Amino acid sequence: MFIRFWKSKFFMIGGVSALIIVLLSIFADVITPHDPTIPDFNNMFAPPQWFAYGLQGNVLGTDSLGRDMLTRLLVGSRYSLIIALVSVVLASALGVLLGLIAGYYGGWVSTLIMRAGDIQLSIPALMLAVTLFAVIGRNIYDLVIVIVVTQWPTFARIIYSSVLMTRKSEFISASIIMGSSDRRIMFTQIFPNTLTPLLVQASQSLGGFILFEAAMSFLGMGVQAPMPSWGVMIAAGRTAIQTAPWTVMVPGFALMFTVLSFNFLGDGVRDALDPKMR
Repeated sequence: MFIRFWKSKFFMIGGVSALIIVLLSIFADVITPHDPTIPDFNNMFAPPQWFAYGLQGNVLGTDSLGRDMLTRLLVGSRYSLIIALVSVVLASALGVLLGLIAGYYGGWVSTLIMRAGDIQLSIPALMLAVTLFAVIGRNIYDLVIVIVVTQWPTFARIIYSSVLMTRKSEFISASIIMGSSDRRIMFTQIFPNTLTPLLVQASQSLGGFILFEAAMSFLGMGVQAPMPSWGVMIAAGRTAIQTAPWTVMVPGFALMFTVLSFNFLGDGVRDALDPKMR
């Protein structure tokens, strides 16, 4: 298996890029000496100094309040990565639970769960997210809840399909005859057989969740100012895009590079684990 990962160009490119992004976000406080939230009104819209003054200067310039763009970029990546990772874990957990129940029991239980998922998937995610934000509030925790609520049907459908194929296996029938409990059969025998499609979907969802978080923060329904977030940075810099284009281009390119890296990583995981791709 490790050889297949090693031979996948998508996995290697995406994995190395994602690792660099994660390390930069972890060591952001060590890399830059600036504070990401304290304004400096004497240094507003300073153009990028690159490395003329080393990391002590404003490598990528400053924003409308004089805050260092590089510092806000690196610290803001923490929010994007943490929100995306937690959302993937929770959405996949909920999707796995409901997909297992629907696939194992079938009948009206399957109809109820899967039709509820179909109805939710028919509603535009942005419209549903805005509605949920109007009801539950606007902060990071609510953003995670919104992502989980809008994305669990995707995971549930994948698990449901895998359970239907595994449910008819002889070893499942033998376990039922021997008197094993439904919970034991679902979580110790059926669930391990769904891990491959689950890992593929989870890895491919990371990039989309990062982009969704940025979109929600851009609209003011995610991470709230003055805390740094790529969506918040793009929203704040759009009014000065002609005079200070770096205020939009820096977080925009960072977002593009990060989403592309995790998409490559997801494609690499798919190539290595999906038998149809071999």
